[in-house]
Amino acid sequence: MTETPFLITVGYLIVALGIGLYARHGHSMARLEQWAVAGRSMGSVTLYLLIGAGSISAYTFMGAPGWAYSKGVPVFYVVVYLSYLALVAWYVGPKVWRLGNAFGHVTQASAIRDRYQSAGLGALAALVMSIGTLSYAVLQTIGAAYILNVFSGGALPVSAAVWLVLGVMAIYLVVSGQRAIGLTNAFQGGLMLIVAWWVGLWATHQFTGSWQFGAVFERFQRERPEYLTLPGADGSMSFSFWTTAIVVSMISFMPPVWVQWMSAKSAGALRRSATWLPSYYVIILPMVVVGFIGVWALPELSRADTVALELALTSMPVWLAGLLGAGTLAAAMSSCEPFLHSTALTWANDVVKPMTGLSDDATARLARGLLIVIMAGIVAPVAITEPSNLVMILLVGLGFAAQVVPAFIGMFLWPRASTVGVYAGLLSGFVVTLLFTVIWRNPLDIHAGFWGLLLNLPVFVWVSLRTPPVAEEVIDRFEWAMNPRRSH
Repeated sequence: MTETPFLITVGYLIVALGIGLYARHGHSMARLEQWAVAGRSMGSVTLYLLIGAGSISAYTFMGAPGWAYSKGVPVFYVVVYLSYLALVAWYVGPKVWRLGNAFGHVTQASAIRDRYQSAGLGALAALVMSIGTLSYAVLQTIGAAYILNVFSGGALPVSAAVWLVLGVMAIYLVVSGQRAIGLTNAFQGGLMLIVAWWVGLWATHQFTGSWQFGAVFERFQRERPEYLTLPGADGSMSFSFWTTAIVVSMISFMPPVWVQWMSAKSAGALRRSATWLPSYYVIILPMVVVGFIGVWALPELSRADTVALELALTSMPVWLAGLLGAGTLAAAMSSCEPFLHSTALTWANDVVKPMTGLSDDATARLARGLLIVIMAGIVAPVAITEPSNLVMILLVGLGFAAQVVPAFIGMFLWPRASTVGVYAGLLSGFVVTLLFTVIWRNPLDIHAGFWGLLLNLPVFVWVSLRTPPVAEEVIDRFEWAMNPRRSH
């Protein structure tokens, strides 16, 4: 390994730190609304890059090429998932923004607490969803650490890389909050889009002589047709697991996305950014092609998740390898930041604050402190243990997050949903998901979170129909806030 790619990659950390610290300029982070949702001030372009970069993670530069390398076309499940997210952002996002603007919500769980008039349910939702958000944060941290470890030729241990990346993010997240996430993601989003296509086109031309991705798929069709079939080339995943994993991913309504929506300056700005959002997701394709190319270029690779990085270090010009390292690090950090931020925020605002009566300013201080505790006490130790499969870490976390879906059904679709019904569905689904994740793993090769939903949703409906709904004035207030024209 030459020093240049590593120096370019580490240089990105310095740039990100500078941008994150600058984001605070002219704003007081002592106010909860500023630290949490950037004072609800972000425009369409910033939101487009914020949401796009936040959903394009280390998965795109490591997990997606790794799945393409080992499984083939099942990797394109993420296209279904991301397309669905864009539709949800377009339809639900403006409603969420209006709720936050009208009632001062700064988190997903605070909206749940208000809709069901239950601090306990808000706290439970915050804690259950944090399993998914912290799983995601761990995944991104592992991805960032691997980048630095591989590009340093092993000179920088994974454990040291974990602390380095988390330390840099901790500084600017504590100082600048959601404004740091918005500004760094805007930069990271542009960088990732350029780097992914540059690398994908270069690799395609280098290994096929053509600038068209179709040449790669044509070669697979001739030589490795099993890579173009479901459920995958390596036989490690069934069609039932692949399908139920997609369903679970689609309905896992993650807290950072909610916070991003509430950071918009208007419902119109959010809807415009959601309209543009699918154009950003073309970033997936070139990195998948890089994974396919690795099947021939690196046939004996021991760890599939590192195929793009290994290909860069063995075959690409040093400057392009360095840019790939920086782009991959940007992808990991742009996704890790909002998940860490939203977890600390919801623990402070939705678990501690209702029990203690803290002021908004004190809650903001507590959230900043909890951010450090979460990074140092949970994310870093788990990431350092180096779980083996980045994608599976995410799928496990999403299985738990999906169990909060009854709360959103009641908020947006079914006014008759009761507080007790949401409690009953959430708890029953959580227990099933836990059992089928830890003890009996994915029975019948169906995702544990899907099993949880099979019990969760009927229990939610049955109990709601047999228990009193929330007061009518609360339902009317939410309906008026989300649909002001219809309410008039």
